[in-house]
Amino acid sequence: MKAFGGFQDSETLTAIPDTFFRELLELITDAGELKVVLYAMWSIEHMDSTLRALTKQDFAAAVLGLAPDQVKSGLGQAIEHGIMLRAGHGNGTRYFLNSPRGRAAAESLAEGTLESPSQLSSGPLERPNVFRLYEENIGPLTPLIADALKDAEGTYPAEWIVESIDLAVKNNKRSWSYCQAILRRWKEEGRGKKQNRRDDQAARQRDVEEKIRKFIRG
Repeated sequence: MKAFGGFQDSETLTAIPDTFFRELLELITDAGELKVVLYAMWSIEHMDSTLRALTKQDFAAAVLGLAPDQVKSGLGQAIEHGIMLRAGHGNGTRYFLNSPRGRAAAESLAEGTLESPSQLSSGPLERPNVFRLYEENIGPLTPLIADALKDAEGTYPAEWIVESIDLAVKNNKRSWSYCQAILRRWKEEGRGKKQNRRDDQAARQRDVEEKIRKFIRG
């Protein structure tokens, strides 16, 4: 078996509640259940939706190193232990983490207040990795830059960082300082407000020009 090569600074991270280590590690004794729960935590954490849930197909398609019956057993134990919740029926069955958000979504699905299970996000969203984007578009990732990117991820929305890198490339200003300047300006001035002011000014200018043309024709 090939040995693990180690974690990298450029990886995204998944939040795991402290309760997992304080209570669940003692409660979970089956490897299948442990893998199912960890996969659910990772997958739901990376969904971009207010309603986050998984299907049986999501677990079946996941690379868990488990046989189908082990996945089924692990999922059943996670539900029995109250770690995960199940709501719906048939093809509309969804699995939620037993968290405030998960409980609310599961109750809504069970009560029929959701129009259809298709409203629920299924499967993890592939989020842009800002470290990879930086290396591909700006330059080599140094420890100093890696720390700066981590700080930026905690300060600005991910899409802002992605767009700042995109602007740096378009303007041929490939440096993190240029990206930071964009991010700071957006935070201070409000992203989009400057463009709105420009649009308003252009509209007023067009209005004035049209009035002049009408005056000349009249």
